[in-house]
Amino acid sequence: MMYLLDKAAILRLLTTEMKSYKRLVNPDKIYLDNTNLMYALGSNVNEGNLRETFFFNQVGNTHDVRSSHAGDFLIDGKLRVEVGGPSKDFSQIADIPDSFLAIDGIETGYGARIPLWLFGFLY
Repeated sequence: MMYLLDKAAILRLLTTEMKSYKRLVNPDKIYLDNTNLMYALGSNVNEGNLRETFFFNQVGNTHDVRSSHAGDFLIDGKLRVEVGGPSKDFSQIADIPDSFLAIDGIETGYGARIPLWLFGFLY
């Protein structure tokens, strides 16, 4: 049933980066396809989940996105991304090459801190 909702663009299923048969059975995380659906279904929206849903929705249309053991997402098997607010630091992805932060609430980025809103241009 979940896979039909994924195909209908209501849900997005995030699978693990590991290659195994379990990945075919159960997704690691389940997101709504669109952040607007979150507000339509409830008034109390978790801000962290909203950020991750936005990122997954925007990047997942043009890239292969998986869940990662270090960071929130693994893009195209190479780049690791941690999504968070302005106070988010590199503690979860420290010393991992090709990793960066997608930060909500900042206008300009520097180094490996990229404003979350910029990923909206990838759609």
